[in-house]
Amino acid sequence: MKHIFIVGSKGIPGKYGGYETFVDKLTEYHQANDKIKYHVACLGDDSKEFEYHNARCFTVKVPNVGPAKAILYDLNALKNVCRYVKKNNITDFIVYILACRIGPFMKKNVKKIHHLGGVVYINPDGHEWLRAKWSKPVRQYWKKSEQKMVKYADFIVCDSLTIEQYIQKEYAKYNPKTTFIAYGAEVRKSSLADDDSTLMEWYNRFGLKKYEYYCVVGRFVPENNYETMIREFMLSNTTKDFVIVTNVSSKFLDELQQKTNFKRDNRIKFVGTVYDKELIKKIRENAYGYFHGHEVGGTNPSLLEALASTQLNLLLDVGFNKEVAEDSALYWTKEAGNLSKLIEESDALPAEEIDKLSVLAKERISKYYSWEYIAALYEKIFS
Repeated sequence: MKHIFIVGSKGIPGKYGGYETFVDKLTEYHQANDKIKYHVACLGDDSKEFEYHNARCFTVKVPNVGPAKAILYDLNALKNVCRYVKKNNITDFIVYILACRIGPFMKKNVKKIHHLGGVVYINPDGHEWLRAKWSKPVRQYWKKSEQKMVKYADFIVCDSLTIEQYIQKEYAKYNPKTTFIAYGAEVRKSSLADDDSTLMEWYNRFGLKKYEYYCVVGRFVPENNYETMIREFMLSNTTKDFVIVTNVSSKFLDELQQKTNFKRDNRIKFVGTVYDKELIKKIRENAYGYFHGHEVGGTNPSLLEALASTQLNLLLDVGFNKEVAEDSALYWTKEAGNLSKLIEESDALPAEEIDKLSVLAKERISKYYSWEYIAALYEKIFS
């Protein structure tokens, strides 16, 4: 049996985010696999162990030390892994580190893991050092940390081909061993009916109707291009609403209001978060179209879920998004007037054209991004 220790996600179950969804689904699809035993670090307020999807989950308590908390969490989780490996005489194991936060400490930790008989895999995520939310010194740290992580890792799993190409080119001097394995998604309908009381109550709260809105689901950060989407939507003549499902931060919301004055347009609707998985799936299914403005990162989970659910997808024209959707979506740029024109063209699309794009999108997900397919690729690299 191969022991796989996963470090870097907030943990499972019930946590929300790309890495958390990935770990949840990976353990779910491998729970009957007797060749692999997962051990998952979980951020918690105490130290305990529990089983979930046949994985051993262990909580790691970390003091709230601001931005450094995530770094400390990873380092404490690695200490926990090494203690457990020693105590249980495990000699055949992989430590899989998600994200590149601990570069300055990488050499020392890899040496320790090698000494115990293990190897270290990393998943570098996207271009964290480009995210607008970070100050310049923090961005410099992220870039340096990524370099050290790539240098000392035994193997690198990239969640997008664009990221893999970047790693190979940017760090060619280290001759990194890489592979591409994306995130996954489920191609199935929501269990909720169109007249389900939960859905109807949600629609009534925000004055919405099936196929009478565009939507976006994602983190409320500048690099997801909310400003462009809102500004362009306001420029368009569409009679549909723009539903923004996100956890709003007042600072960024105030900035957007100052730049776009979106409050004067009653089509723009910030609706908060939706954690009910069947409800959010139904909201996507019933949207006329989905906007995706992410430009920093690899294969984005919210894009996969949109392609699996929404008939019409309008994506920012960047490599990450095009490699996933290919010809199953429509594309826009940040050039003034580009998206507003596409919205109006989308409103006028014949039903058969929308159906054609929807079928292509579902085929893309089924063939290359299903959780069964992704889990099988991971089984191969882990064993």
